[in-house]
Amino acid sequence: MTDVCLVFEVHQPLRLRRFSWFHRPQKNGEDSSSRYFDPALNNELFERVAQKCYLPTNKILLQLIKQHQGHFKLAFSLTGTFLEQCKHAPSGEKVLESFRELARTGCVEFLGETYYHSLSSLSGDWKEFEEQVRLQSRKTQELFGQEPKVFRNTEVLYSNEIAKHVHALGFQAILAEGSDQVLGWRSPDYVYKAKTAPELRVLLRNYRLSDDIGYRFSERTWKEWPLTAPKHAQWVQECKGPVANLFLDYETFGEHQWPETGIFEFLKQWPAEVLARGSYFKTPSEVVQLHQPAGEVDVPWNLSWADLERDESAWLGNRIQKHAYQEHLKVGEEIRRANDPNLLHEWRLLGTSDHFYYMCTKNWADGDVHKHFSPFKDFSPYDNFINYMNVLTDLREQLAAETRA
Repeated sequence: MTDVCLVFEVHQPLRLRRFSWFHRPQKNGEDSSSRYFDPALNNELFERVAQKCYLPTNKILLQLIKQHQGHFKLAFSLTGTFLEQCKHAPSGEKVLESFRELARTGCVEFLGETYYHSLSSLSGDWKEFEEQVRLQSRKTQELFGQEPKVFRNTEVLYSNEIAKHVHALGFQAILAEGSDQVLGWRSPDYVYKAKTAPELRVLLRNYRLSDDIGYRFSERTWKEWPLTAPKHAQWVQECKGPVANLFLDYETFGEHQWPETGIFEFLKQWPAEVLARGSYFKTPSEVVQLHQPAGEVDVPWNLSWADLERDESAWLGNRIQKHAYQEHLKVGEEIRRANDPNLLHEWRLLGTSDHFYYMCTKNWADGDVHKHFSPFKDFSPYDNFINYMNVLTDLREQLAAETRA
């Protein structure tokens, strides 16, 4: 028997507007969302994903929970930037209510995150990291009545140092990538403990079973295509250990894998096939309560689920990314000294990991993925860097002006 731990990341960044240094918008009472961020673009993209993914997939999940009388369970990691857009987008309240309805079933767990889906765990500023985590936890409790007990860092970033600070925040467990580089001969299908915080449980993503759905589902050149619910459920049953951790981007359903691929039919059939083979669905909290750690994981570097390298290079892999990030941190120090909550919020929105992701200069498959998610298809990574730096410089000027006043 295998306990299936199904976790979805739900995230929407606030995309920057095309910000020319020579044609900067005048303040004139504009809020920060219209000065640095593009409300029309953000609403357009949110609405598209809401109609293609959030609303139809939430409806299916609710039906599955009812159909299987509570035996189908799952978890969500909702970022603060996603929740903020729910307040402004036309269908945002409807989307939010659909998540509340899932929460009321008692079969859905909500995980901890950094509110701004940031790289704060890489900055060395653990106070900032802590504040963002607490912001997201408070918002989760406010909206869904749950205080997160399990942590999922931005893009599943993990290291020994991160684990230590997550444990200090009171979390029982943390998610990480089940990288072969970390595990060697061992399997991700067990519960582990963190080297720097032995009381903290580590749930490692089975990237093969996860990516079979998230990436390979519609790949016709894949030798296992087409992927059927019975086939995947059988693979789950054949896991080497007692737990199958399947961590996916929620937009897999309807957005990355279009309805025409059969992804929704797969989702509707898959839980029944898993349960019929004697496996169970468990939330992350249930998994760590049921299973003792089989060993320890030692990760002295920054591990993530992104790109082939599975490290921080998706966001900080080249010189322009590193420069933009360091300048962002410097502006943050200035804003903190000024003690301006509005500018702090704007600065944190500029720290969302996606902005640095768009500056990636990798080639081949990884590069194609980065280009796909960039909001400006005619922008190169260098254009995105210039646009970002224009915004950051303007923010610094806003800070200087308010300080003088």
